[in-house]
Amino acid sequence: MGEHDAAGDPGRLLALSDGVFAIAVTLLVLDVGVRDGLDPAGFRRALRQTVPELLAYALSFTVIAAMWRDHRRIFAGVRRVDEVVIRLTVVGLGLVALMPFPTTLLADYGGRPQAVLIYSGAVVAVDAVHLWLLRYLASRPGMLAAPRPKAETRLLTADLTLTIAVFVLSMGLAYVSPTAAKWCWLLLVAVRLGLRWARGGRSAA
Repeated sequence: MGEHDAAGDPGRLLALSDGVFAIAVTLLVLDVGVRDGLDPAGFRRALRQTVPELLAYALSFTVIAAMWRDHRRIFAGVRRVDEVVIRLTVVGLGLVALMPFPTTLLADYGGRPQAVLIYSGAVVAVDAVHLWLLRYLASRPGMLAAPRPKAETRLLTADLTLTIAVFVLSMGLAYVSPTAAKWCWLLLVAVRLGLRWARGGRSAA
């Protein structure tokens, strides 16, 4: 990165980010398929075997979409980026690009604690980088075109923190019951709906 990029417009960084998120989502579906030449019984068996793959795809698509949305919210109103922002963003993108790997592990070995642990750890790592990036930008208002509302920063911080907490909890549950650990992820639905409701109420006020 040159000096111009190190303290420049965030447009190129956002374009790179959108591309990485799009590729990561696309790669999720590559492992889903049914091979050719099957007889009727084999075809039905193969279709049943795609169910874990489709569920893992749906989960990771939702997770990556939420990560992309959080990333866009973090960069809302940013008019200038520095070397730290670039490095944190690149680290986060590298972790996002890795998401198809734990997704495949979850589809193929979802009953094993190691698969749940690796998947949860990947999500925690991405959201931890996003939280670090959010707090860094919040401490440098000169990078923003206008001051970010404190309520928006608090809600986004709570969103990321609670997401991390739920997946860390699932990491602990994984060795007790991988199934219970995966059901734990459904807590995020209630968490995000609650935060969205809170955000809507703050906006109306």
